[in-house]
Amino acid sequence: MTEEHIFLTPNGMEKLKERLNYLKSEKRLECSARIGEARSYGDLSENAEYETAREEQANVEAEIYELEEKLKNAKIIDNKKVNTSSVCVGCNVVLYDMEFNEEVSYKIVGDTESDPANGYISNLSPVGAAILGKKPNEIVSVKTPGGVVSYKILKIKA
Repeated sequence: MTEEHIFLTPNGMEKLKERLNYLKSEKRLECSARIGEARSYGDLSENAEYETAREEQANVEAEIYELEEKLKNAKIIDNKKVNTSSVCVGCNVVLYDMEFNEEVSYKIVGDTESDPANGYISNLSPVGAAILGKKPNEIVSVKTPGGVVSYKILKIKA
């Protein structure tokens, strides 16, 4: 993992646990059943179904390992302890987009829960990283794939 800590909201932690439980119980059994069925077709050296089933099993095991690592390194964001004097993981931020003359709101979350379309941006994203540690009324310029964008930090909330 590239991050030492994986920042998660309580809801994000629950979703990861649910996904891990699904993979370990249902998905593993499905993969085993598909491998067993593919074996029954005979010669494994030229059995495309067997290869596909084995590849799927490997992908499931890799995802299980990844989720276990994330959960092991998880740091839960406690909204009651979020310091709103400057931008940090777990806070909600209202920014003024100086180019488009509009306000935008984001919740700063860890990479695992990032969902920009729904207002959740990663602390590792260009905007998230640029505003971390900044205070209200500060102006930040962010290099994005679409060019440099300037924001003024209007509010920081828990």
